Amino acid sequence: MANDNINKNGYGVPSLDEDSKLADYTRQLDDLRRDGVAKVLELHQEILTVKKNKLIDQATKDKIIADHKRQIEKAKQVEAQNAPKDRELTKQAVAYANSVFAKYEKAVISVENANIEKFKADYAKQVQRINDEAAKKEAQIRSSYAGKTSANAQASLKIDIDAHRYEVKSALFDAKNTFSTAVQRAKDAKNQAFIDHVQKNIALRNGKTDFAENFIMGWKDYVYKFKLSKFFLDNGLYLAILVFFIVCIILAPLSGSGNLLTLPNIFTILEQSSTRMFYALGVAGLILQAGTDLSIGRMVALGAVITGLILHPGMNIVTFFGMGPWDFTPMAMGMRVVMALVISIVLCVAFSAFAGFFTARFKMHPFISTLATQLIIYGLLFFGTSGTPVGSIDGNIKDLLGGRWILGVINGELITFPKLIIPALIAIIVAWFIWNKTTFGKNMYAVGGNAEAASVSGISVFKTTMGVFIMAGIFYGCGSFLEAFKANASAGTGQGYELDAIAACVVGGISFNGGIGKIGGAVVGVIIFQSLTYCLTFLGIDTNLQFVFKGFIIIAAVALDSVKYLKKK
Repeated sequence: MANDNINKNGYGVPSLDEDSKLADYTRQLDDLRRDGVAKVLELHQEILTVKKNKLIDQATKDKIIADHKRQIEKAKQVEAQNAPKDRELTKQAVAYANSVFAKYEKAVISVENANIEKFKADYAKQVQRINDEAAKKEAQIRSSYAGKTSANAQASLKIDIDAHRYEVKSALFDAKNTFSTAVQRAKDAKNQAFIDHVQKNIALRNGKTDFAENFIMGWKDYVYKFKLSKFFLDNGLYLAILVFFIVCIILAPLSGSGNLLTLPNIFTILEQSSTRMFYALGVAGLILQAGTDLSIGRMVALGAVITGLILHPGMNIVTFFGMGPWDFTPMAMGMRVVMALVISIVLCVAFSAFAGFFTARFKMHPFISTLATQLIIYGLLFFGTSGTPVGSIDGNIKDLLGGRWILGVINGELITFPKLIIPALIAIIVAWFIWNKTTFGKNMYAVGGNAEAASVSGISVFKTTMGVFIMAGIFYGCGSFLEAFKANASAGTGQGYELDAIAACVVGGISFNGGIGKIGGAVVGVIIFQSLTYCLTFLGIDTNLQFVFKGFIIIAAVALDSVKYLKKK
């Protein structure tokens, strides 16, 4: 039987599926689990099926479910009884499978590597043969026109030569295609061997995975699929930015600016990124829908002005549409903070939902709807406040929420940790959870990828689009509330923030073509942009030139995104 197995796969040793002893282990484990753990899973599945069955009345459902639950209890007793033997037998089976696979993998790699070398040699010979035959045929074609110098003869010669060369190119293309397919099959066989091994072990462990196996399989899969051209297409911009940062780190001490890569500098970059993170997380959802948001800067000003008015110590100097000035100091500080946060979120959500309604209901591009919202907020803020800054907020609450914790002294330097990093981290976690672990998050990707297909599959495009705009408004409201802790707010606060937020998302890999991107990309994009600004400022580069650097990064990011999109099409 062993010899039959060897003859079947062509590698000289039996595979995991062909090994008789491993098959015996599998039968023993199946017998051991049949009336225990396997029965429990089967009955749970049957209960779910019964619950969803609309043809069965509730009384019958309850009776079936109760009976299944009784059977589950019996099966669990059998499972507990067989558990020690199951563990021991599984351990033996996996160990034996590993030993069988070690021999099999070695044989597969040896045979397939030999096949690849043979394919290469055959391909080289075939190319040489095609070129030799092509040279002879071209010489024959030319000799057939020897002595014919008329214009018609020369034209015919050119046509025949071009046709012949086209045939040669086609033959070379077919040869290369055949060679590439054969090599790919050999590589597939080597990769599939390890996948089969992991899947067999998972089956032996009754569905339980192993971290080490998964890690190795992930790495092998990465190497297997790795293409240098795709790697540079996906990561070229990040590599260029990384080189830029390395150059900045080297140049900083040489220019007399000091050491750039220090803990205080890193904390400062993260602090500057903290409020910007909210705006990027908000607009990321709109970009995922193949849209954008031009109203972010005005949303920031709106929430910051409201927060500044409410948390200002003493009487405000600002009137709003002829009302005021106000003095909120008689109110408890906690109530004032909650009030400022809630009003900022409510107003930002209201304006964002306003733009979202026109986009969702009338298919208006977000560029237009958010541009209109930007102008409305801009006009209301400047008209209402006359452009007067609202002044600083109460020092105690500013230090409590927007100050720093003292960590200690390192190398003679006081190290402090910015408190604003904490709400930014919370926002990232919340956004990640929504994008990756909720039905709404899945719907976002579906609508962004193909709204018509999403609608046909039962997803409400209107509700999803409105949800994305409302979610963006919540992030803007939280960010604008915290923005007031950084500077004196006015109607001009947040100027240009929308461009930075959009650029951060694009640099982070969230595609303008819709349906592509991860929340981590927006986070990385924000940190990259803030790091870029900080590095250039640290090196004393003129502020105006910093826009040039940002412009090149944005155009490069969008160009690479477009190239990737065209390749997929």
